[in-house]
Amino acid sequence: MKYAHMIAFILLIVGGVAWGIYGLLGTDLIYSILGESLSRIVYILVGVAAVYEVVTHKGRCKECAGQM
Repeated sequence: MKYAHMIAFILLIVGGVAWGIYGLLGTDLIYSILGESLSRIVYILVGVAAVYEVVTHKGRCKECAGQM
């Protein structure tokens, strides 16, 4: 499960940076690099990664484990 967490974390970073660039510059960086079909897949994977992190966060986070 460590690898799933690492992949999810990387996808969340990619998604966050892409949204930041979109917000600042109005450019969809992922779409510009990968095109329509692949960018859609990347954004779906980012969404799945976010859901995975929400579901597994409590058990992994030392800061939040006692609070949630």
